[in-house]
Amino acid sequence: MYTMKKVGILGAGNVGQILAAGFIADGYDVMVGSRNGTRAAQVDEALGIDVAVDTFSVVAAWAELVVVAVKGSAAEGVVGDVAEHVKGKVVIDVTNPISDTAPVGGVLSFFTSFDNSLAEILQATAPGARIVKAWNSCPYKHMMHPDFETMPTMPICGNDAEARAEVAEIVSSFGWQVEDMGQLVAARAIEPLAMLISIPGYLRGDWDHVFSLMRK
Repeated sequence: MYTMKKVGILGAGNVGQILAAGFIADGYDVMVGSRNGTRAAQVDEALGIDVAVDTFSVVAAWAELVVVAVKGSAAEGVVGDVAEHVKGKVVIDVTNPISDTAPVGGVLSFFTSFDNSLAEILQATAPGARIVKAWNSCPYKHMMHPDFETMPTMPICGNDAEARAEVAEIVSSFGWQVEDMGQLVAARAIEPLAMLISIPGYLRGDWDHVFSLMRK
């Protein structure tokens, strides 16, 4: 049974806010990190409650579980800065390697190739962390307790089986059917799901959908 309660969310944007709200609602002790630790008012206003906000390093050092929810292009630098603070800790990577290039026909551009993934880059940047990829393949407003007729599927992967099991339990508690895809190399396939899930959004403004893996 997962018992950790101190969750550090690195990132104070929309994704970080929705994840912070979800963890808080489920009874976790949450602290949100921003680069300068100065977005407390913005986060409090978005969540409607007082949430501790500090720098990435302070939050990473305090937390038992860390969630990386910054812009993909900033993720490597942020993880590198907190690498000493996340040794031995489970780190949930929800980022996507989205480039600054505008979508073409609704299709995002990535700054990685199919022979690498941002999750693997982050693991190399913080080799002591137990990184698990999750929550990157759905619109952010549906990350916590998604409300659909069919339970949606969240693929996860990571090199540490124990860490994957812990993250699977957490993600499952937030209303997802978890699909364990094994080692972190699977992020090379999982991250591009963000491209596919985003096409209806960029083409038609439709962000009310998720993936579900169906089996017989």
